[in-house]
Amino acid sequence: MARIKISLSEAEQAIVAAERYSHPDLHVRRKMLVLWSVQAGLTRAKAGEVAGVGRATVQRYLAAYRDGGLDGLRHWGVVGPVSALTEHAETIKASLTQEPVRTVSEAACRIKQLTGLDRGLTQTRVFLKELGFRWQRTRAVPVPPKSLSPSMSPSSGSF
Repeated sequence: MARIKISLSEAEQAIVAAERYSHPDLHVRRKMLVLWSVQAGLTRAKAGEVAGVGRATVQRYLAAYRDGGLDGLRHWGVVGPVSALTEHAETIKASLTQEPVRTVSEAACRIKQLTGLDRGLTQTRVFLKELGFRWQRTRAVPVPPKSLSPSMSPSSGSF
C-alpha cells in the first residue's frame, strides 16, 4: 500500500486543531486527532496509539482525507437498526397522551392493538422513553385531617 503524504494548509490546520477537541461526534474528533498527529510528524503506529486505534484504521482515516478532504473525514456512514415502531410513533404518542396507561404491560397491549406489533416489556419501556414518556410514582394526595369530635379529643383521657 502506498504511503499517503499529508500536508495541511493553514486554514485546514486551524479547522483540524479546533475540531479535534470541539466536534460533537467522538469518531470525527478521533479522526481529526489522527490527522493532526500524522501531520505533526508522528508515525502512523504512534498516531494510532495516541488516538486508541490500530495502524490499519489510521490508514483508512488518511485515505478518507485523501479522497474527500476534511468533509470525507467528517463523514460517519454508520446507521443503526431502526425500530418498526418508529413509523407509528405519532399514533402511539397521541393515544397514550389522550388516555394514559398505568403500567408498561398496559402500554405494550395498547401498542399491539394500535400497530399489531408485539414487543416485550423492556423494549416497550425503551420505546416509551424515546417518545418522551417517563415513569411517575403514584402517591397519596395529602388531605388535611378531619376535625376530631369532642369525645375523641386527646385531652379526654379515654385511652
